[in-house]
Amino acid sequence: MSTVLNTDHFWMPFTANRQFKSKPRLLVSASGMYYTTDDGRQILDGTAGLWCSNAGHCHPKIVEAIQQQAAKMDFAPVFQMGHPLAFEAASALASITPEGLNRVFFCNDGSESVDTALKIALAYHRVRGDGLRTRLIGRERGYHWVGFGGIAVGGIAGNRKHFGPTLAGVDHLRHPLDIARNAFSHGLPQHGAEIADEFEQRLLALHDPATVAALIVEPIQGSTGVILPPKGYLQKLRAICDKYGILLIFDEVITGFGRLGASFAADYFGVMPDMICCAKGLTNATVPMGAVIVRQDIHDAFMSAAGEDAIEFFHGYTYTGHPLAAAAAVATIDVYKSENLFDRAAGMAPYFEQAAHSLKGLPYVKDVRNLGLVCGIELETIAGKPGARAFDVFLKCFWDKGVLIRTTGDIIALSPPLIIEQPQIDQLFAAIGDVLKAQHASAGSSSAVA
Repeated sequence: MSTVLNTDHFWMPFTANRQFKSKPRLLVSASGMYYTTDDGRQILDGTAGLWCSNAGHCHPKIVEAIQQQAAKMDFAPVFQMGHPLAFEAASALASITPEGLNRVFFCNDGSESVDTALKIALAYHRVRGDGLRTRLIGRERGYHWVGFGGIAVGGIAGNRKHFGPTLAGVDHLRHPLDIARNAFSHGLPQHGAEIADEFEQRLLALHDPATVAALIVEPIQGSTGVILPPKGYLQKLRAICDKYGILLIFDEVITGFGRLGASFAADYFGVMPDMICCAKGLTNATVPMGAVIVRQDIHDAFMSAAGEDAIEFFHGYTYTGHPLAAAAAVATIDVYKSENLFDRAAGMAPYFEQAAHSLKGLPYVKDVRNLGLVCGIELETIAGKPGARAFDVFLKCFWDKGVLIRTTGDIIALSPPLIIEQPQIDQLFAAIGDVLKAQHASAGSSSAVA
């Protein structure tokens, strides 16, 4: 005898709660590339969950590692104590990081990784005797998760407007999206690298570079619609930071762990930041875990500044390096290596790009942006109803096509697991194309009746 699910008590995040609860979209199991719904339908996962299940769902090696660790030791503190798996996880992560970034501070998600990195940046300058550096610079349309530090350096008004002032001394660089010049670029846009010069010419001229501690950017701005860096743009930011002694932080919560066909976007672009924030794919999203990967000399500055028996950095979380999360991270990184998933993603990227750009010319498609296994499809907005067109595509893909996509405003964002096959890529983009054509046909019919 089935029971009716009570949806009253769960206040859902980033969700239109009333709309959802009127007709819930419920996932009850997952395997590989697919979810299964409560009514028994298979749903092709075009978003790797939330940009995070890079190795596919319920990978047996990762599941087994978590199960074994849960039976062996459920929790151990890492304040003045430790357990072996936390150190093994840090070493495993350091084995795939860019050269020189080899010190790992664990946390629990992307929000905590960003707040941790910002605190490291501020404290680093202070322990070096450069305490004037208190200003943090983010970017318009940047999404650095939902801690107060992250929403301060982030550039999404909706994430901040209800909460009043956040951190003082924060400013923002203009984002590089330029559809007028770069629409339907295959890979990196050709135009816009000069926008990076505004960091020096406008922000540093306004604030004085001696007061700036760090610049934080996503190599690809994912959650606001896949905004790609123009060719040479990230290199310019790195050069400006080097010129003025400013730390460069890459928020790679989305781009880390193979999304672009490399371990990290830093490797793909050949631009080495001073810190990398990561989470999501670190454990294949099986157990929450985040990390900040730090240049060794930054770490060593803290070690040198403190007394021999003193705590060097007053920061941490109860679940830092949690045994289950550490077990998941070790197993996940082993899967990435043993199954060559990053190389596999790189090999599949050209086919993914071709399929993405097959949508050009379809109704309402104003831009397609892609790199690696990530794609943004920007749609024309219905007058007076921002976001409605893309959300309708989301609903029809889920209910009618058996495909899961993600939307942000009127932009469809795709980021499938790295194990996706060519027929699944075809299914994913065909579903979106069919829905857009049906939308257009329906609009034409309505006009004819009117």
